[in-house]
Amino acid sequence: MFDEIEYRNLFKKLVKAYYEDVFEETIEEIFLNQEVNTESFAKIISALCGVEIDYSNNFSKDLIKSIENYKESNKVVVNTLSCMRNCIQIDGKTLCQNACPFDAILIEKDKSNIEIDMDTCVNCGICVESCDNKNFIDKIEFIPLIDSLRKNEKIIAAVAPAIVGQFGENISMGQIRAGLKKIGFADMVEVAFFADMLTIKEAVEFNKLVVQEKDFMLSSCCCPIWVGMIKAKFHKLIKYTSPSISPMIAAGKVIKALNPEFKVVFIGPCVAKKAEAKMEDIRGAIDYVLTFNELKDIFDAFDINLEELPEVLSTQYASKGGRIYGRIGGVSTAVEDALKEMFPDKLNMFSSKQASGIKECKEMLKNALEGKNEAKLLEGMGCNGGCVGGPKAIIPMEKGKEMVNKFGNESKIHISTDNKIMNEFLLGLGIKSLEDFKDEDKIKIFERNFEND
Repeated sequence: MFDEIEYRNLFKKLVKAYYEDVFEETIEEIFLNQEVNTESFAKIISALCGVEIDYSNNFSKDLIKSIENYKESNKVVVNTLSCMRNCIQIDGKTLCQNACPFDAILIEKDKSNIEIDMDTCVNCGICVESCDNKNFIDKIEFIPLIDSLRKNEKIIAAVAPAIVGQFGENISMGQIRAGLKKIGFADMVEVAFFADMLTIKEAVEFNKLVVQEKDFMLSSCCCPIWVGMIKAKFHKLIKYTSPSISPMIAAGKVIKALNPEFKVVFIGPCVAKKAEAKMEDIRGAIDYVLTFNELKDIFDAFDINLEELPEVLSTQYASKGGRIYGRIGGVSTAVEDALKEMFPDKLNMFSSKQASGIKECKEMLKNALEGKNEAKLLEGMGCNGGCVGGPKAIIPMEKGKEMVNKFGNESKIHISTDNKIMNEFLLGLGIKSLEDFKDEDKIKIFERNFEND
């Protein structure tokens, strides 16, 4: 029905129209010129506007009302059209069914209707990428944010470590910050800075969980797909899993703890982060999630050329360890470096293994369940190569990895334990030293309870 370019062009048109207050006329014009199923097209339009409403004779007015009264929904992925009969099948299943790690896609026998089982779906977005017919679309949460940006409300953009290089090899973080400010954001922060805090938390958890030779730990730091697989398919491994929130959630929690009036928008390469932000136990830390592709389209819609913008610089505050979280192996490296400083006697027990991509993650978790793993720290990411290989990354995975490593090496702070600016922020949370990371009451802000899931 639609390809990705058509979706993106339509989104840009909607953004521009909403900002210029010609939204209702534009919606009506789009429908007049569109020769497709009206109900399906309404699903596409509403998803691109971050909401979900059915077609009616007053669709444009209903859509505006829904945007103005935006309410967060747990549903991120929307199926817009009945399943196509010509979909390639493997072992009796369609491409999307085979791709889904959670067996959440249900298709009727006649293949004319498709449903997403919301009891098992984690909104990871893998089906969005796997469907050649583009029957799935993930909701974009930008248009409901436009009014707040126009009012100059205090909204912080928290950018994932993988953002470096995404908008051009020579585009600096200062120019990305300038572009975001031009849109209306109050400021931009690196999520890598909050990854530094989680590195220390993970080192403390390793020290706690790995005591004997048979012990091991699953890092829960980054990837919602990895965590979702543990919770849904390998629940017996929960007791070996670090009870840490992700750097994205840490960014929102810390910013809001210190500045309750702020809203926080995460920007990364991942659809699954949209769902993570809506999980019941961590809901409210992040207000909206945008992807790199979406941000590029927003810059285009506002005619913002990053190359032409003077840098808006900030004090360097993220360590190399935090910045390399954007690629597979980054968490393991950062935690090992922190262990050297905090628990040197545990270093002889440290070994790590990484898995990236659904297949590798499943295999590593299966081996762990069967007691076949040899490593003490298991790090998993649902995308090949880690976040740099995310479905909404703009540049190829290998280039993304190269840029992340380069940016990490440019940091004047090597490991999180040496991050003095981080220590100033921690003081505001009542955490006065690395020792305080051992105090369960003081580090609750960085914790989740997977056992209750």
